[in-house]
Amino acid sequence: MPGAVSEIGGAMMFTQIDYTMIIVSDMDRSIEFYRDKLGIPMKFQSPEWTEFQTGATTLALHGGGVRQQQRPDGDPSKQAGTCSIGFNCENVDKTFEELKAKGVFFVMPPTQREGEGIRLAVAIDPDGLPISFAQMIAK
Repeated sequence: MPGAVSEIGGAMMFTQIDYTMIIVSDMDRSIEFYRDKLGIPMKFQSPEWTEFQTGATTLALHGGGVRQQQRPDGDPSKQAGTCSIGFNCENVDKTFEELKAKGVFFVMPPTQREGEGIRLAVAIDPDGLPISFAQMIAK
């Protein structure tokens, strides 16, 4: 992809993330979550690989994952060796209420983040991946 990799001083430097891949245990359940509950447009679907249209970065689901037997203790976004994805939104309270009404499970309701200039809510996907929704607050 043009522009994604550049050379600086002879070393390759990456300038953008082209895709984010999420390993899922049940492709149909995860498609239902990301497409139907979060409303992300789907680009391509297959039993082992599905892609969503999320601007310059592709959100991809990769099947064959093993579901965790239990949710991790504490804040899932703080588990080492894991990642989370996040979306900015105009009104995090409205987003929270709309997604909660669709059955999305939140581990943190909209909360003012001191010193960060955001209100943040955190949900989890069907396999426990944290999904953040942030609203920038004018200072």
